[in-house]
Amino acid sequence: MEKPPKWYDAHLDEYRKVAYINSRAQYDEMYRQSLENPDAFWGPLAKEYLSWYRDWDRVLDYDFVEGRIEWFGGGKLNASYNCLDRHLEDKADKVAYYFEGDDPGMSRSVTYRELYEEVNKVAAWLVAQGIKKGDRVVIYLPMIIQLPVAMLACARIGAIHSVVFGGFSAESLASRIEDSHPRILITSDGGFRAGKVVSLKKNADEALKLSEWEVEKVLVYRHAGNGVEWDAGREVWWHEAIAQDGLPDYVEPEPMDAEDPLFILYTSGSTGKPKGVLHTTAGYLLYGAVSTRWVFDIKDDEVFWCTADIGWVTGHTYIVYGPLTCGLTTVLFEGVPSYPAYDRFWAVVEKYKVAKFYTAPTAIRAIAREGDELAHKHDTSCLKLLGTVGEPINPEAWRWYYHHIGRDWCPIMDTWWQTETGGHMITPLPAVAPIKPGSCSFPFFGVEPVVLDADTGRPVEFANQEGALFIKKPWPGMARTVYGDHERFKETYFSKMPGMYFTGDGAKQDEDGYWWIIGRIDDVINVSGHRLGTAEIESALVLHEDVAEAAVVGFPHALKGQGIYAFVSVKPNIATTEALKKDLVALVRKEIGPIATPDLIQWADALPKTRSGKIMRRLLSKIAAGAVTDPEAVEKGVLGDVSTITDPEVLRPLILGRLSLNS
Repeated sequence: MEKPPKWYDAHLDEYRKVAYINSRAQYDEMYRQSLENPDAFWGPLAKEYLSWYRDWDRVLDYDFVEGRIEWFGGGKLNASYNCLDRHLEDKADKVAYYFEGDDPGMSRSVTYRELYEEVNKVAAWLVAQGIKKGDRVVIYLPMIIQLPVAMLACARIGAIHSVVFGGFSAESLASRIEDSHPRILITSDGGFRAGKVVSLKKNADEALKLSEWEVEKVLVYRHAGNGVEWDAGREVWWHEAIAQDGLPDYVEPEPMDAEDPLFILYTSGSTGKPKGVLHTTAGYLLYGAVSTRWVFDIKDDEVFWCTADIGWVTGHTYIVYGPLTCGLTTVLFEGVPSYPAYDRFWAVVEKYKVAKFYTAPTAIRAIAREGDELAHKHDTSCLKLLGTVGEPINPEAWRWYYHHIGRDWCPIMDTWWQTETGGHMITPLPAVAPIKPGSCSFPFFGVEPVVLDADTGRPVEFANQEGALFIKKPWPGMARTVYGDHERFKETYFSKMPGMYFTGDGAKQDEDGYWWIIGRIDDVINVSGHRLGTAEIESALVLHEDVAEAAVVGFPHALKGQGIYAFVSVKPNIATTEALKKDLVALVRKEIGPIATPDLIQWADALPKTRSGKIMRRLLSKIAAGAVTDPEAVEKGVLGDVSTITDPEVLRPLILGRLSLNS
C-alpha cells in the first residue's frame, strides 16, 4: 500500500497557515457535525454562500428507498443571480473568464459585468421566443464563452438547460433531443480542435433530421467561420438575435424553488439509452460552491483552471456554477493539451498565472510520455495546488505530476465523484493530512461511504478488503431523478441496497482510514474467484520506465473464468519485444502477486479515448474477448456507438493486433 511521501509532511505546515480547513482535528469535527446534524452544518453555509429570495422551511427531507431527496424545501433563489448579479457591486470589473482558444493567438478576458450583460441579452431573446420556466433548451457548443452564457441565460429565466458535449455525433445529439423535447437548440457554425474545424452546425442539422421532435428555433453562434447550410425560417445568428430592436438589456431573474430543475446532463446507460441525470437548483449550487472553495482552497485573488469540457459534469460544476457562485476567476480553454505542442498546459498556466490547476490523469500520462523537458519549458511557479479527476491516478503518474509540475511542493487533490453526485465525494483537503499517491483520502462533508461485501451485502470487516461502494445519507449536490423516468433512477441507484445510494464503483479503506477507488464494479476482474481491480494492475504496469500507458480488461478464460488482458503503450523509441512483455509480467507479479499475472499483453500505439480523456474500456473488452473479427468493425457498426471517441482510427490496429494473437 502506497504511503505518503516522507517529504510531504513538511509542506503541510506551510499550507496550514493559509488554508480554510487547516488541521485534521478541524476536519474531523466538521465532518462529524455534517453527518450528525446536517441542518446545523449546511444551513449556515447556505446563508453564507447563496443569496435567497425566500428562506427555506426545512434543510433536509428524504427517503432513500424511494429515491426522493429534498434540500432547502420552500426556499427560493436563482442560479444566474447568484453567479452574476450579486457580484456586480464589488466584482463588476473582475475577470470572470480568461478565454484561451485552440489557437494560442486567440484569447480574451471577460469581466463579470460583460458576462452579465451578454447573459441578459440572450435571456431576453429566449423570453421573446416564448421560453418560460420549465422549458428545455439543448446547448451544443464548443468550449467558448457563449457556452456558460447560454447556460446562465437559461437559468435566469427558469428554463432547464441540457448541454450536449461538442464531441458527440449527430446521432447522440438526436437521442438527447428526442428525450428532453427542447423548444430551442443553441449551437455554433463550428469549433476548433488541434487546429482543425469541427463542424457542429452540420452535426446539428443532421440531428434535427434524425429526430422526430421538432425544435422551434436554432440559435447559431458564428465562431469558426466555416460555411453552413441555413434555414431562415428556423435559424437565427446569435449576433443578430441579441441585436434585435426592442430587446431589453435586463431580464428579471425568475425566483426558483430550491428543488426546481437547473439542468439535465446525459450519461451512458447500461441499456444503451443515455440517462438524463437531473440536478436541481439550491443544493447543487451550494455543494458546487463549497467544494470549489474548500477542496481547491481558492482565494479571491487566485486564478483557477479546470481543463474539463463543460459538456461533462466536471465543467458544469468546476468551470461554471462553482467558481461563478464564489466570484472567482477561471480559465476557459477550447484547445487540447497536445496542440500546438505538449507544453500547452504549462504555457497557459504561465500566461494567466494559474494558482490552482485541475485536470485528468490521462492528460498527465500523455504529457509525461513526451518527456520531462516540456514540463520545465515554462515558469509554473505560480501553481500552489494541483488536482485530478475522472479516474484514479496511478502512483507513478502522481509522482511525475507532483515532482515536475508541483515542484515537490503542490498538494494533489485526487478527487472521486460522479455526474450523479454533482461534486466531490471523497477527496483530500490540502492542509488536513498527508496525501497517499493513488488514494482519494477522506469523505467530503455530508458524505458517509460504506463498503459492502459483494457476496454477503454486509459491511466489510477488514482494512483493505474490497467491495461495492455505497453512500448512506444524502448530500446537497446529488441528482434528484432521471429525467422523465424516476423508476429508472430508483432501480439504478437505490435498489441494490434499499436505503443506500449505489455508486457502481468498487472501493476499499486502508488501515489508516484512507479511501481507495478500485474502479467500476464492471472494471473488476474475477480471476479464479479472486476479484482484481483493473486500476491496480494498470498502476503496476506503468511503473515500468518504458511504459507510457496501460489499459486492463477481463476476457473469457476456459480455466479461470476470466483472464487478464493488458493493452500497453510504450514511450517513444522503445522496442516492443517479448523480453519487455516478460519484464511487465514479472513486475505485476512483484507488485500485486501471481494471481494478477496478465494472460495476454497486446502492444497499442494508442488507446481509444473519449474527448474528455477517459479510456473506452467497453471497446477494449469487446476486442479482448475476440468478439471483433472484422478490421472494418467501426465502419460497419459492430462496435456500437463510437461517437465519443477522439480518434476512431486507433481501433483498427487494435483489432488486427488481437487477430494476430489468435493466429
